[in-house]
Amino acid sequence: MSFEHWFAFAAASAVLLAIPGPTILLVISYSLGHGRKTAGATVAGVALGDFTAMTASMLGLGALLATSAAIFTVLKWVGAAYLVWLGIKLWKAPVGGEGQDADGRASAERPWRIFLHAYAVTALNPKSIIFFVAFLPQFLDLSRPLFAQMAIFEATFLILATLNAALYAFLASAARNTIRKPNIRRVVNRTGGSLLIGAGLLTAGLKRAAS
Repeated sequence: MSFEHWFAFAAASAVLLAIPGPTILLVISYSLGHGRKTAGATVAGVALGDFTAMTASMLGLGALLATSAAIFTVLKWVGAAYLVWLGIKLWKAPVGGEGQDADGRASAERPWRIFLHAYAVTALNPKSIIFFVAFLPQFLDLSRPLFAQMAIFEATFLILATLNAALYAFLASAARNTIRKPNIRRVVNRTGGSLLIGAGLLTAGLKRAAS
């Protein structure tokens, strides 16, 4: 693989990852609600979710989703329902003096549940899997071994995705220290919840032809 092919892929991936989607909204929401202690779980979930989506696309699931209306619809509705559920959960999340422990700190959600939420949101989006099918071939050099190129592209994308999620988590955690007032936290939670619900509704409206 030439450096030019790799650099073009890395640059395009960095730009696409910088645009917040449902996964980044979830990372920001958890970081605002729980601080840096959830960053590791959310970032790990995002990384594994992207790995699952990319690997599935390379194994042909993306092509199957693009041609099978039934499979696409099932996965689409599962992902949409999950996003809406997470949005409602965030909307109703306690703030300030609500749901706190004896030390006055907000009760923490278990890291493994946060990890699973981030993984599911990232991996259950059928558009993501189909996206990789359409995105990766543009940068492949057909005159060279394809498997090695795909492995390098996948590793590159996963590293960039992990760094991107970690950056958003860090910035959101830093902002959390400036919004300690319950009223502001409530607005933040409800805004994030509304965005996740909106993302779920948009996912529900996905069409294979537009993917």
